[in-house]
Amino acid sequence: MKCYVVQDLLDKIEKSGRAYEREKIMDAYRLAEGAHNGQCRVSGEPYISHPIAVATILVDLGMDSDCVVAALLHDVVEDTEIPLETIEKRFGAEVALLVNGVTKLGKISYTSREEQQAENVRKMLLAMAQDVRVIIIKLADRLHNMRTIAVMPEQKRRDKALETMEVYAPLAHRLGIRSVKEELEDISLRYLDPIAYQEIERMLDLKKGDRQKFLEKIKSKIRERLAPEFGQDVYIDGRVKSVYGIYRKMYIQGKSFEEIFDIYAVRVIVNTVFECYNVLGVIHDMFQPLPNRFKDYISTPKPNMYQSLHTTVIDKEAIPFEVQIRTWEMHHTAEYGIAAHWKYKVGISGKDKLEERLAWIRQLIENQKEADDVEDIVRSIKSDLAPEEVYVFTPKGSVISLPTGSTVIDFAYAIHTEVGNRMVGAKIDGRLVPLDTEVKTGQIIEIVTTNAKDHAPSRDWLKIAKTASAKTKIRNWYKKERREENIEQGRAELEREFRRNMIALPEGKMQEFLLSVARRQHFETVEDFLAAIGYGGVLLSKIMPRIRDEFVRQYRNNEQEKSLESLTKTSPTKPSKSTSSGVIVEGLDNCLVKFARCCNPLPGDEIIGFITRGFGVSIHKKDCQNVINSLGDPNNAERWIHAQWTQEAAKKERFKSTIEIVADDRIGALADISVALSSMRIAINTLVAREAKDGVNIVTVTMTVTDTEQLNFIINNLTKVPGVISVSRAAQ
Repeated sequence: MKCYVVQDLLDKIEKSGRAYEREKIMDAYRLAEGAHNGQCRVSGEPYISHPIAVATILVDLGMDSDCVVAALLHDVVEDTEIPLETIEKRFGAEVALLVNGVTKLGKISYTSREEQQAENVRKMLLAMAQDVRVIIIKLADRLHNMRTIAVMPEQKRRDKALETMEVYAPLAHRLGIRSVKEELEDISLRYLDPIAYQEIERMLDLKKGDRQKFLEKIKSKIRERLAPEFGQDVYIDGRVKSVYGIYRKMYIQGKSFEEIFDIYAVRVIVNTVFECYNVLGVIHDMFQPLPNRFKDYISTPKPNMYQSLHTTVIDKEAIPFEVQIRTWEMHHTAEYGIAAHWKYKVGISGKDKLEERLAWIRQLIENQKEADDVEDIVRSIKSDLAPEEVYVFTPKGSVISLPTGSTVIDFAYAIHTEVGNRMVGAKIDGRLVPLDTEVKTGQIIEIVTTNAKDHAPSRDWLKIAKTASAKTKIRNWYKKERREENIEQGRAELEREFRRNMIALPEGKMQEFLLSVARRQHFETVEDFLAAIGYGGVLLSKIMPRIRDEFVRQYRNNEQEKSLESLTKTSPTKPSKSTSSGVIVEGLDNCLVKFARCCNPLPGDEIIGFITRGFGVSIHKKDCQNVINSLGDPNNAERWIHAQWTQEAAKKERFKSTIEIVADDRIGALADISVALSSMRIAINTLVAREAKDGVNIVTVTMTVTDTEQLNFIINNLTKVPGVISVSRAAQ
């Protein structure tokens, strides 16, 4: 991989022929070089080579001087001692804004990698709303990092590739920067599915010579036919579909290599829209068009403002290929997207057009303002940036674009919030359809509404809607209109979860504990927190493991230690004997032992015994909530007795243990969990799944295990199953 030096950047600037502020760029280079002096990349190259490479990519995209300067400085604030104020004073407020927008939030501590990713993306979106160049710099930064990712450890390569595929490539798509999007996708695929990547590369290499001959022959035919009418004003080029583009067709849509009709594409570029349609007529006269393979993106542009005519035809050799017909203005926008604003000063005519192209960014931000769960942001953005869209029509002919898989509920809220809130039904092409019907390109959709004052959107719509925008608007309605109802529902759900997790405190301490939990979730009051649970803004099943850990840390350990210390001082001093169950009960010989079902202790857990009336000794985990409550009762304190496992306990006995799995509500999730358990040769006693809020299922599994070591092994493996959000030990 090439190690960039500043001369490479200067040569690229010279070759571009554009008027860059060379002195300002060199000043930024000198500052960055001094700041990064002594720092190296993982590959061993001087760190300064990375910002130079990012700046060079931006020159290729045609970005302006401030953008190139910000690229040279984009890691200075994060990785060196130079503050943002210095950059603002030396290079201006505009450069400082760009640098600050690109800087990651690496210096802030987060509870999970997902939360940090969510905050990073949210910060980028907010900065994009002020200046879209922020994300163009970030895309160039990610592109160079992906080009040099081979030196990273394998797991880090996969993590970065997955994040790139889910967030950065879709952003490049929505900004219309095709070359960056396709390269990010291809590199990511190489590390996410290397076998499929190599197979596609092999198939492309086998046909490389034939492919070039075929494209040249087709281009020559078209040029010869168009020359009499268009002369030298027509430009014809050929391209081969990207590896990831072929992968999507083969491995996601299940097509064979031969069934992909747009592997080969010929691009015809003319001067006017009128000429585009004329060329289309000539192409259809020369070659046989395939049915249902014509797309007019000129009259109906894509959301990223891409415009072109696409038609798939077949030649006399029975080889299908795609023809793309566009003007030069459309071509510049198709290749460079939003960057065409700076590269060509065309494609976006005036401020109003630029505002129109950036409207989707502001919509994304609006969708996140009411988000109470920060990790939900990334999932929302992934769905809203889906590269595949459908185009549907209102009865008046307006075009609405939605992510693939959207329902009529998403369509209603895309028109207007009030249309969605007052919806009682929907018609597709004049026929009434259920509200969970997925919309398809070309359909005419009419929303049936009511003016009844007591009408409300259904909470069940949250499970049906696919777009973050629709879900946010539904939650907002319940948030504003049903606050008291939400608080009561949230309180009931919280109490139910607390009982299940054995979290119990006196009223005074409980209120204090709930307030600390609410504030960690960014709520000012307990009522706001309960209301968010009630209307679905907070998914309680996701945050319960953290709440349970906080309860143990703050209360259970302190109170338990005091009680256990007291117990130790007053405990019997008789010799300890082993029982047949693998437990040593202090002071009792060959007593009847049973294991408490409230906490299901396993070898490896710290345990304690309770002398029952007529049923021997009940063995509990020391941190069991029933132990804590009983130790505080003077009538029961003396009945607690020390107990411990024998070294042979795990070999002699098998124990039942229950775990709770929170997983995405998707087809095949339960099967994947069952397969994972089966592959570990685990004996399953019961498996129960129930649907929770906001698109998740809770799976409760009771199984037979030997000790905590085996249980932890099972939990760790289950967390790796796709779609599993959390796995925790639970009471039976």
